[in-house]
Amino acid sequence: MGTDQRSSFILGAFICSGLALMGYLIGSSAIKFREYERVVSVKGLSEREIPADVAVWPVNFTAANNDLTALYSSMENNSKQVVEFLTEAGFSSAEITISAPVITDKLAQQYGGGENAHLRYISSQTITVYSNQIDLVRATQNNLAKLGKKGIALGGYEYVKTEYLFTKLNEIKPAMIEEATRKAREVAEKFAKDSHSQLGKIKSANQGQFSVEDRDTNTPYIKRVRIVSTIDYYLSD
Repeated sequence: MGTDQRSSFILGAFICSGLALMGYLIGSSAIKFREYERVVSVKGLSEREIPADVAVWPVNFTAANNDLTALYSSMENNSKQVVEFLTEAGFSSAEITISAPVITDKLAQQYGGGENAHLRYISSQTITVYSNQIDLVRATQNNLAKLGKKGIALGGYEYVKTEYLFTKLNEIKPAMIEEATRKAREVAEKFAKDSHSQLGKIKSANQGQFSVEDRDTNTPYIKRVRIVSTIDYYLSD
């Protein structure tokens, strides 16, 4: 065999060996990649019941009269009595906001049947309590009959229910996110164990949105705060 033939043979052998080795490495990498891409997606829930820390309580009252001047005087007197009632209950002036009265002239209403109205003018006014004294708000609401006994007509067509708010979400967020993440991992670990696999690193995670809702219609001053985190983990044999 000539020198050139031997060189060509050796070169061909190296090329074949290289291709074989490359094929093995690629195949091995593909298998490992497919194994590494085994993923389990789990959810972790964190839920708490928290008392509201702010109450927005609108106290609405109405009056009617054929004399507009007398009606304004009546509403002014009623407003003073409502503020006095709230102040005596323990609310500060900073917690009380007084809106201007809204006057409706039934005779001027095109479709209001004003021609048959017994009293021409009707007025509605709202005094709003914005307070973090939740228990005081609830206790004072139970004593509203005192205003009714003074001739103040509470409620009316602009009546709005008391709104209870929870404004300290940022204070409990870290602990709840940690709890949701921990519960998600517990679920993933159980799945891995049941499937005879090993739990790997996190592939992706979605924190989810916090929701704050009333616990139920009868206790709006107690809030249910919840978050659901979704986490994808790698699995391996």
